[in-house]
Amino acid sequence: MPNKRLTLPHPRIGLGLAALGRPGYINLGHGADMPGRRDVDAMRAHCHRMLDLAWEQGIRYVDAARSYGRAEAFLGAWLAGRPPEGRSVIGSKWGYTYTADWQVDAEVHEVKEHSREVLDRQWGETLEALNGPPDLYQIHSATLDSGVLENVTVLERLAELRDAGTAIGLTTSGPRQAETLERAMAVEIDGWPLFDAVQATFNLLEPSIGTTLEEADRAGMAVIVKEGVANGRLTARNDRPEDAGRMAVLDAVAGRHGVTRDAVAIAWLLAHPWVDMVLSGAATEAQLSANLRGLEVSLSPADLEALGALIEPAEVYWRTRGGLAWN
Repeated sequence: MPNKRLTLPHPRIGLGLAALGRPGYINLGHGADMPGRRDVDAMRAHCHRMLDLAWEQGIRYVDAARSYGRAEAFLGAWLAGRPPEGRSVIGSKWGYTYTADWQVDAEVHEVKEHSREVLDRQWGETLEALNGPPDLYQIHSATLDSGVLENVTVLERLAELRDAGTAIGLTTSGPRQAETLERAMAVEIDGWPLFDAVQATFNLLEPSIGTTLEEADRAGMAVIVKEGVANGRLTARNDRPEDAGRMAVLDAVAGRHGVTRDAVAIAWLLAHPWVDMVLSGAATEAQLSANLRGLEVSLSPADLEALGALIEPAEVYWRTRGGLAWN
């Protein structure tokens, strides 16, 4: 097995800022997690509290993106106030532009474009916001139809960033995640694989990319999991009648271990040895503490067999995700 081209820190849980850098997100019940005010100052203070808490709990990986509102700026300000030994490993992403103008009910929250012009602009914005380069810079939601994996000028520019010391990755989304990752694994620039990491949606409801993620691990890529609790569908907030049977199974396993649904969902991810990092999308102290309990749970073969009943067809999963409301 080749050595990992990017080494991620332990523990294998990081903090994602998708729900902390802007006032609205698609997690179930997200609006109830936010401070009484959702202006920029209140959100900055809340994000910094969560970053402090994550650090105190041992978390050393933080994930941001240009489209997460002011997440990079919030993170950059937090990093600037810490001593050198207090620096986390930072991942960020380019390819979506935030367009909601700090409104929860905006008609369009983000616009995707994987052009060289957007890469150049957003790389400069990332450098400014973070006061320097991230450790990992990823194409945000690369897909086959976006053409980014065939865009030579983009790939060559990413190779330049790689050669200057920033690891390069991609995130995947949609029912064709596996095909996208397979295509990305074949991309080489100057005789060397371009991508050091993949960040994919992988969870108890939608595990279809699992085999390909394991292949990426064997090829030397770092594997990062996003949406491990399926935007809240694998938490106590899911009271959808359509999911009642699945939640009963999840509750039974959680009850045997004395933890919450989300801890079991994260423990299931951590049971895959090729998963290097699971992102917590926690927006509150209680959520983060509950997520971290996943590190303590050891699922039995009977648990794992039972949890297999939660899988739903990928097309159904992604259609449901696409219908989640910003709140």
